Amino acid sequence: MSNEIDNSTTTSVLEDPAESSDGSMIEALGLSKYYGQFVAIEEVSFSVPAGQVAAFLGPNGAGKSTTMKLLTGYLAPSQGRARIGGHDLAEDRLAASRLIGYMPEGGPLYYEMTPQSLLAYSGTARGLSKGDLAERIDFVVSKCSLSSVWGKAIGKLSRGYKQRVGMAQALLHDPEVLILDEPTSGLDPNQVAQVRDLIGDLSKNKTILLSTHILREVQAMCDRVILINSGRIVFDGPITDLGSNPDAMESQFRDLTTTDD
Repeated sequence: MSNEIDNSTTTSVLEDPAESSDGSMIEALGLSKYYGQFVAIEEVSFSVPAGQVAAFLGPNGAGKSTTMKLLTGYLAPSQGRARIGGHDLAEDRLAASRLIGYMPEGGPLYYEMTPQSLLAYSGTARGLSKGDLAERIDFVVSKCSLSSVWGKAIGKLSRGYKQRVGMAQALLHDPEVLILDEPTSGLDPNQVAQVRDLIGDLSKNKTILLSTHILREVQAMCDRVILINSGRIVFDGPITDLGSNPDAMESQFRDLTTTDD
């Protein structure tokens, strides 16, 4: 696929903003992001209903992180709309943001802070009361196993611990929607198993969109697969339709994402 824009067609057909979202918690509606003549993503549309765990897959550079940043309001789309819980990110970003727990690739950014100070700052910025913040901090410290590094500078932590801090920050305000970009990156097998168990537990009452490169994780954690390649959705369906086991999924993945240049 060419990465140049056809400037003769720059409009998307989007659903009427007054139409019902039919209970979908995450909606990408014709999302496109252009950087000059470079196409990061184009005409990306999908929705994730409440309570579903959806895997967002694709090769490096396919547009996964860009799409996630658009869905969380970290980037503004060139075209299209993103909605969380029925709230349009462009029109009501604060209401949408209250529903989102976002873990970007690479974890938290404030490396001079400790997990303790970062979570206290994040909770205060989110408007949590003192009592609620203390309760939620206790919860995420336990779930993300942070007690041993509680007072250490984040910049000095291992990659795995940085990932855990990122997860704790995403969970702190008990959001209804979790958007997780490579949540198990840098973790050892025991930590990966802990994250799988945590996501399984959270999926009982949250809607989750996560990206990963590890197909075994997809089988272990997800109900559905959305596959993006060269900035466009190339597969969207139940995990069983992509393959019955990791080897079959890998074969399908290669078939759907290999392009002839």
